[in-house]
Amino acid sequence: MATKSTSRQSPRFRCAECGWTTAKWVGRCGECQAWGTVAETAGGTAPRTVPAQVLRPATPIAEVDLTSAAARPTGVAEFDRVLGGGLVPGAVVLVAGEPGIGKSTLLLDVAARAARQGAQTLYVSGEESAAQVRARADRIDALADRLYLAAETDLATVLGHVEASSPQLLVVDSVQTIASADVEGQAGNVSQVREVAASLIRMAKDRGMSVLLVGHVTKDGSIAGPRVLEHLVDVVVQFEGDRHSRLRLVRAVKNRYGPTDEVGCFDLSETGIIGLPDPSGLFLSHRLTAVAGTCVTVTLEGRRPLVTEVQALVAPSTLPSPRRTSSGLDASRLAMVIAVLDKRAGAPVGAQDIFAATVGGVRVTEPAADLALVCALASSVLDRPLPVDAIAIGEVGLAGEVRRATGIGRRLTEAARLGFRHAVVPRGSRDDSPMPDGINVIEVSNVAEAIETMRRLAVAQPTPALARDTA
Repeated sequence: MATKSTSRQSPRFRCAECGWTTAKWVGRCGECQAWGTVAETAGGTAPRTVPAQVLRPATPIAEVDLTSAAARPTGVAEFDRVLGGGLVPGAVVLVAGEPGIGKSTLLLDVAARAARQGAQTLYVSGEESAAQVRARADRIDALADRLYLAAETDLATVLGHVEASSPQLLVVDSVQTIASADVEGQAGNVSQVREVAASLIRMAKDRGMSVLLVGHVTKDGSIAGPRVLEHLVDVVVQFEGDRHSRLRLVRAVKNRYGPTDEVGCFDLSETGIIGLPDPSGLFLSHRLTAVAGTCVTVTLEGRRPLVTEVQALVAPSTLPSPRRTSSGLDASRLAMVIAVLDKRAGAPVGAQDIFAATVGGVRVTEPAADLALVCALASSVLDRPLPVDAIAIGEVGLAGEVRRATGIGRRLTEAARLGFRHAVVPRGSRDDSPMPDGINVIEVSNVAEAIETMRRLAVAQPTPALARDTA
């Protein structure tokens, strides 16, 4: 008797991030280790896609019109610097940052300026009521006739507002608060964020409408939601800054229309957020006399040089394990610099409490600030002030050598513009770029030579009147 065989296709589960498949559901992808991205897919062979009729034939690349991709300034010069000149029609920009750092304030200001320039603008708030947004607009003077406001959390309703008002600029605050009724799960999960972003991007491309999306970040600072969100959008902008400081830095992590090495500086106050075209003065302390334990360096934020002051305090420790505290500086680089100073320069800092910080709330992470930290520590140990018109630039190695820094010409030009007259730099820096006029460039090979150079400059400098009176 012949038996009839039946084939049963078991369901398969696929990761939405990397495409990894498995026979049973798991909460975490076994390939990319992402959580909540594995979903069931239909079994069997996928239908083949047949060719469709071409409505718009391919165009020779030399005949493509460039006017549609021309950037339009937003009216906020520092934001335009980061974007590469402004907003491109059809571009989708994701603005991410920690809560309360100023994302909504900046984008509300951008929306109002665009509306005053004649662009139909729609601001969709999913986190605050319309009255709360109106109160913020009154405070920062962001009222405009062509700026429309809607407080919605449903994706279909948001798309309906876009259809009704036909805006040239759409601001959605935030993408994690909008949800689609056609997708399971609550707002903010992986599937919802992917669907909301894809729908808004599709409408932006079809209408030539610029879109600004506010994105949340996780505890480690990464953008919340699926990684594909960053791949779908055209520009990813990161907001940075200390909650206790008014300074805010905006940098482009991804930009299809411009460079990713530009940084915008803003001052966040009660009356709004204001661009700072020349922020170097914010990172210097204004004193009438020189103080031991301070040294000035020039950091590069993108392509922008910023003159920054590094402060250090070395004090006798009463604890079995001396304290090492840093603010605005990388703690691991501070520990390395302390070890190099103790071993290579013979400075007695190993058993002392050491505190190091930057001025103005700026965060310095590049290695070119190592030499300034070395000089500040040595100045505090010796209790001898360094020259107020001298800067130090260079990376310090474990052997005590001072290595070259990139963009030395731009750094020294900015220092000379602000009135600094002496610069201690790594040996060979003159070979990298021409040195600016008006500043005495001194090349050093190691930390001991750098400290001795700073000591000679301090001896040659006239003693301030207040220091003579208290001596």
